[in-house]
Amino acid sequence: MTTNHPIARAPRPALAAALLSGLVLAATGCAGLAPTGPAPVPDFDRLQVTTHRDGDDLLTAGLGLAGLQSMAPPAFADPAAPTPGELRRRAIWNKWRGIADLSPTGGYGSVYGSVADVPGREFTALARVDGARHPHRVLVQVPDAFDRDRRCVVVTASSGSRGVHGAIAVAGAWGLPKGCAVAYTDKGAGSDYFDLDAGQGVAVDGRIASAADGGLAFAPDAPAGGAGVRGVAVKHAHSGDNPEADWGRHVRQAAQFALHALDEAVPQAAPYTFDNTRVIAVGISNGGGAVLRAAELEGDWLDAVVAGEPSIHTGGTSLYDYATQAALLMPCALLDASLAPLPQPPLAAQSVPQWTARCSSLKAAGLVDGDDTSAQAASALAQLRETGWTDDALRAGALSVGFDLWRAVAVTYASAYGRYGVGAHPCGYGFAALDERMAPRVATAQERAAWWADGSGIPPGAGVGIVDDLMAGPDVNAADPTFPGLMCLRQLATGGSDAALRVRSGIDAMRAAPPREGLPVVVVHGRDDGLIPMALSSAPYVAMAREAGRDVRFWQVGPAQHFDAFLALPDYGARYVPLLPYVYAALDRIEAHLDGTGALPRDAVINATPREAGRPLEASQLAMPR
Repeated sequence: MTTNHPIARAPRPALAAALLSGLVLAATGCAGLAPTGPAPVPDFDRLQVTTHRDGDDLLTAGLGLAGLQSMAPPAFADPAAPTPGELRRRAIWNKWRGIADLSPTGGYGSVYGSVADVPGREFTALARVDGARHPHRVLVQVPDAFDRDRRCVVVTASSGSRGVHGAIAVAGAWGLPKGCAVAYTDKGAGSDYFDLDAGQGVAVDGRIASAADGGLAFAPDAPAGGAGVRGVAVKHAHSGDNPEADWGRHVRQAAQFALHALDEAVPQAAPYTFDNTRVIAVGISNGGGAVLRAAELEGDWLDAVVAGEPSIHTGGTSLYDYATQAALLMPCALLDASLAPLPQPPLAAQSVPQWTARCSSLKAAGLVDGDDTSAQAASALAQLRETGWTDDALRAGALSVGFDLWRAVAVTYASAYGRYGVGAHPCGYGFAALDERMAPRVATAQERAAWWADGSGIPPGAGVGIVDDLMAGPDVNAADPTFPGLMCLRQLATGGSDAALRVRSGIDAMRAAPPREGLPVVVVHGRDDGLIPMALSSAPYVAMAREAGRDVRFWQVGPAQHFDAFLALPDYGARYVPLLPYVYAALDRIEAHLDGTGALPRDAVINATPREAGRPLEASQLAMPR
């Protein structure tokens, strides 16, 4: 059930200054619906409230564990025009499956984690940080069993570039069953794709709408006119805002929105303020980086932070730097015999010929030494080790290579860091629906309709692929067609062109600072992480914070890599343990500390035991710190 239900209560004096300084008024109203009741407060736009009870709960949209485990996504009655409820259910199914290991032997819901039936309401809106051209989504889930006596908000940010429900398996699974409200932000990314051919994008409720009607969550400044296919605009790449520089402010605004939502949802205990409501921030991957950026913001608004496998930059090697290096070198380096046996990536049979071709490309470009593949692989591996990659992280990185994740990340982030709009990517990349020849084509109505629910925020996926103009060049090696584009992306990290300086300026803008003094912070990271290597992210962050005198606790989990969801692959499940149990455990320890019933967790180097093939995970194998 969806109603246009503006939160009418004006900001309380204690919060008004902070709210008005961080947010600006966007256009009022809700697309396609006539407003009812008083006008919304000027801090959030297009507010809507949905009720989720009786088979449509907050945590699993009524799917339960069995529904989340289903290999088939929840269906749309009309694939070209799904309802908001259908879109939400499918989005939640996707977000769970992208984060958690839901395989029958993985232990989710039995050894750790919760898929409890939690009825309640969702409050959704758009918010905007000062100076931003486009809003970010904020969403607050308020359970019917919200604990008024222990009023708490768990605030989170999506991992990767996922949509606003992207951290539901992280924050929602821990906070909602405890009676906490959970506040989410897509941190300026998300799956609000825009079809440049049709002039249509995504409304607040997830449905496709025309840009001419207004009310879209993302409407890019697209080039006017033009014949033929123009493709798809992706918010993370094409907003022109470099959203990563504002991740911390996005998290704080989500927490501010939670206070508004609680005033509306539980007025008997209002007002809700940062003085009388506990706020704990948690996130993983990019969401982990976002909550660490929130930790450095001034003001006593945040009570504790748990950051899992955070993508965080402290001035050393940045994500863009090591991602573009890995995109070029890692396929070749993985052929080195010292890394065998590798976890089996998808399409493993095709990998060796492609990786061998990459060694040849690197040799021709003067980027590796050696006269044969073995020597070239050793040269590539030595360069990655020199950067800070461990052999265990490189082995896990085979998954990122197999899924072409390095290129997907580099394409999107280069555009975001350089604040490039549609059609302006310095290496000529774009996004579009692709035909069987991998050439751009016009998206269908059914593809558009599913973007918000199915998209990850970074193509390829959900029927949207990467368009690489450099692959069409006359000198492209058919065995390694992505190499010219990757070279261009790498030069943005290392070169001296105007475009490179522009991209690196965007990277400098998101350098992290130490957390606020006295704020409890726990960082949890897998030692084998092959996407956000611990040695290049959380380890330097913890060192920087401690050098500044901050008390940051650090759990190093082995063997754990970046993607719990891929532990459903037999070889990965037998090699690695999930990271989510340790994030939940760190939250439990933080909660006990805030309650005065326990101490902050100590630093820990954890040596866990993966489950055997075909056997279920047992709690004792996790070797949870005491």
